[in-house]
Amino acid sequence: MLELIKKVPLFAQLSEQQLNALVQICTRRTYKTGTILFAEKEVGSVFYMVLSGSVKIYTTSNSGEEKILSICKSTESFGELSLIDGKPRSASAQTLEESVLLTITGQSFLELLRAHFDMSLGIMRELSNRLRDTNQQVYDLTFVDARTRVIKSLIKMANSHGMRKGTSIVIKLVLNYDEISQLAGVQKATLMQVMRDLEEKKILTISSTEFTLDLTKLR
Repeated sequence: MLELIKKVPLFAQLSEQQLNALVQICTRRTYKTGTILFAEKEVGSVFYMVLSGSVKIYTTSNSGEEKILSICKSTESFGELSLIDGKPRSASAQTLEESVLLTITGQSFLELLRAHFDMSLGIMRELSNRLRDTNQQVYDLTFVDARTRVIKSLIKMANSHGMRKGTSIVIKLVLNYDEISQLAGVQKATLMQVMRDLEEKKILTISSTEFTLDLTKLR
């Protein structure tokens, strides 16, 4: 487990002794696909790190409509915001596939931050990155057309779940079409129309388990 924890950016600067101490307060668990880890507006009490698999972070409107904010993959972490400010969870988290996660209780997590400035700095960087992502999402929804939003979402999925094969990227499907449309901020009908167009132009190849993006034709 120590080797996996070393790959988590928040802990990259910790010494071997500090990492060994960290292992003692972590709990490793395997979660089935579709497990809700926590719900929006719940009191936060746990910090999570993804060792394998993926987790979607999302919000839900009063009408029940979901909006996916991000997808957390291996070595990424989430759930720290409500532990820091003491307020309820600002979003929900659900596994997209069978996932192995490490958890730390809120009290232990805050003690780590107090003891290790590098971790506190890492948290600030992570929150800053998320704020930049949110600003970009607001910009895209305001100024970018639906086709471009769909393509940007496919590229985002490629960065998280893609494997480079020559001039193509194969993207493992962990989201269904409803979820991809939420990620892109478009209606499902619009998503399907754009994807059909990309497929006709040989930019995108679709199978039941994966997408393949041809980078040479995407430019």
